[in-house]
Amino acid sequence: RASASTGCAAGAARFQEAVNINQSLFVLRKVIAALSKKSDNQGCSDAASVHVPYRESKLTSLLQHAIGGNSFLLMLACLSPADQHYEENLSTLQYASQASNIKNQP
Repeated sequence: RASASTGCAAGAARFQEAVNINQSLFVLRKVIAALSKKSDNQGCSDAASVHVPYRESKLTSLLQHAIGGNSFLLMLACLSPADQHYEENLSTLQYASQASNIKNQP
């Protein structure tokens, strides 16, 4: 019985870790969307009013200066050649395209 409860606790911890990773990736997508929107409206007065939610996750807090600072950002998009992964590939390419719209000021 001790091993069953240990296995259950390990499974719950693994599940919580997966939830935290997915939440961080979701917030990263929101940050990239906000920064690309901010870059698109750079000449407009709307650019200053765009909120970038860096503080919503630890990942985006750590990457704040790399993503929206004065650094050069490189993003690699890994795709699958299989037809069954078409939707995932399309989503990845849209995400990378949105990230390529980010313009950092040196």
